Amino acid sequence: MQIQVNTDDHIQGGESLAKWIQDEASTRLSRFKENVTRVEVFLSDLDGSKSGVNDKRCRAEARVAGRQPVTVTADADKMAAAFVAAVDKLERALDNDLGRAKDRNARDTIRAAQE
Repeated sequence: MQIQVNTDDHIQGGESLAKWIQDEASTRLSRFKENVTRVEVFLSDLDGSKSGVNDKRCRAEARVAGRQPVTVTADADKMAAAFVAAVDKLERALDNDLGRAKDRNARDTIRAAQE
């Protein structure tokens, strides 16, 4: 699973922030490594140089093999909080999306994409 981090011009942290995000996302989403080919994380500061309430945004997109991408967004006061919230949402969204591809006995359903 490849993890790519993108930031806007107002985000501080550079390589250390990107490394932390890659490590954290890899750990939290490790159970999906069979199905997810790439995770893209987009970090942005909505107010730019000003500070405000919930002005940090994290958008995470998971590319699932053979399925449509799954995208979530979270806003918070701190970048770390926005990232953690987005990864939690992404984990739940992947559970829901990949869970629909299996029936209750873990067999492929007729909803699975035909290729």
